[in-house]
Amino acid sequence: MFSRFVADKLQYYVYRLIDPRNGETFYVGKGSGNRLFEHVRGELRAEDDDLTEKLKRIREIRKDRFDVDHVIHRHGMTEEQAFEVEAALIDAYPEVANQVGGRASDDRGLMHAKQIIQRYEAPGAVFTHKAVVINVNRTVADRESVYSAVHYAWKIDPKKAAAAQLVLAVERGLIIGVFIADKWLEATPENFPGTTEPRRGRWGFVGKEAPKDIADRYLGHRLPDSMRKRGAANPIRYV
Repeated sequence: MFSRFVADKLQYYVYRLIDPRNGETFYVGKGSGNRLFEHVRGELRAEDDDLTEKLKRIREIRKDRFDVDHVIHRHGMTEEQAFEVEAALIDAYPEVANQVGGRASDDRGLMHAKQIIQRYEAPGAVFTHKAVVINVNRTVADRESVYSAVHYAWKIDPKKAAAAQLVLAVERGLIIGVFIADKWLEATPENFPGTTEPRRGRWGFVGKEAPKDIADRYLGHRLPDSMRKRGAANPIRYV
């Protein structure tokens, strides 16, 4: 724990939580005061059914009789500066268990030079359908297809989702997939064979690619600036 004197000196800081068993960074965060240590205390209070991936890792470390390593990357910052450093580190450590990307990660986050050119030279999307727009930045790289990255499993309003005509998968501000959802289902192994455990409060859809004449209106187009709100962390948008 930091004393009040130390906490005042630190101001806002950005930190990493490291698994001492293999040296892997499993969480990146920002905060002030003793925020750094709240995760370990949260694991002690949590029931097994309430454990996130981050808390599961902390519990495993504790059961193996180790302590989480806490590293502060940069301190003495304003909150705005800390947001920027945190976002850059989340991009730099793709294995982290952060449930959302850093601030503006879909707008100004990690991109190849070719993606930068494509992103800024792409035509803007003009929406003529009701759509659910889902940011797949953190899932698409690990999946076999865009559909597998976008169809499961999200914290989403199922009524709003069911009212949409299209589901648009977006990566770094560009639309990379256009789908029609036949039905939205709770994220359980029964509804989605091949998954191993239920994702409470999350939903997925079963569907197909949109017909070419519809898909061509959106594929390769960029989201309007009004939909890339600075600081937004929720991967779901409704159009």
